[in-house]
Amino acid sequence: MSNVRGNAAIVGTAESDLGAVAPDMSPIDLMAQGTMRALDDCGLTLGDVDGIFVAASQSRMAAMSLVEYLGIQPKYFDSTQIGGSSFMAHLTHAQAAIASGMCETVVVAYGSTQRTVGRATASAREPNPYEDPYKPMMPPSAYALAASRHMHEFGTTREQIAEVAVAARKWAQLNPKSFMTDDLTVDDVLNARMVSHPFTVRDCCLVTDGGGAIVVTTPERAKDLKQKPAYLLGTGEAITHAMISQMPDLTTSGTAISGALAFERAGVKAEDIDVLALYDAFTINVILFLEDLGYCKKGEGGAFVSGGRIAPGGELAVNTSGGGLSYCHPGMYGLLVLIEAARQIQGVCGDRQQDNVNLTLAHGNGGVLSSQCTVILGSEDTL
Repeated sequence: MSNVRGNAAIVGTAESDLGAVAPDMSPIDLMAQGTMRALDDCGLTLGDVDGIFVAASQSRMAAMSLVEYLGIQPKYFDSTQIGGSSFMAHLTHAQAAIASGMCETVVVAYGSTQRTVGRATASAREPNPYEDPYKPMMPPSAYALAASRHMHEFGTTREQIAEVAVAARKWAQLNPKSFMTDDLTVDDVLNARMVSHPFTVRDCCLVTDGGGAIVVTTPERAKDLKQKPAYLLGTGEAITHAMISQMPDLTTSGTAISGALAFERAGVKAEDIDVLALYDAFTINVILFLEDLGYCKKGEGGAFVSGGRIAPGGELAVNTSGGGLSYCHPGMYGLLVLIEAARQIQGVCGDRQQDNVNLTLAHGNGGVLSSQCTVILGSEDTL
């Protein structure tokens, strides 16, 4: 894929309404709202869009529904659904489609009313005859299993895992769109309501309504638009399992594969990245992903995130929006991860904006640590 490095750029980003917005808004309403806002953000219109990429848990044929709603006829469309990492996969596919001339300007969109309609209604899950008889609370129990294994194998402590939630909350306090901004301490995380051992509710992502969209186009067109482009430098994808009981190693995710591919294709290394946006559906995710991306050795993630290292003012800027733990989490969070990664390059993040951002990494997670997709974005100086 070296021939497509930098051939496409994110030029527009937007959240839809966030928080608790239904019943006034449906998932398709939220996708369309995000689409129009993202187009306005970069100065384009629906007439410029010739590609649609969409995934949703509440719409079985989401691409058809959104195309009909918007009243457009795209040349290319994709509704790949691999959970919360779908949107990173969409960027890989969009990059290839743009490189081949199949489309020029695409929208990647998402919407969910999970908070209003309830988790079970919003995220219909296929029956699992191998695990369901044991009555796990999914998905928290799957991630709790990975956390328990990490604690057992490497001596990772609950306090270390809780540091991830505390750091996310501190970032969220710098983001005016965050759903939760109250002060949060390690003790608060440990003493919160138990969900699935060892996780309390503060180790688990938010449940909100919401969504958004990004606009991706060619470098030539990007130069004439309103926002600074965030160029697609490299991507990587991996699927290692579907059921948590079939995960090859509970302490190593497919991020080790997807991240290595993305770094190779982008021609950069982990230490070159200025800001990391990681899919933090649960606190353990950030620890696993930092290890698998090469920021610390396997088993050292708990110590690595301690002492405010990934919080504002720390050594490594991770989840500067507040993440799925404190900013928002509308069912599948991957698109919001991409939005933050692009905005840090564009320099539009307000109080949480980092200085001199040229490279960002956005990582998506789907299922129960099942699908992992990594995207590296760069400024014009990185081309």
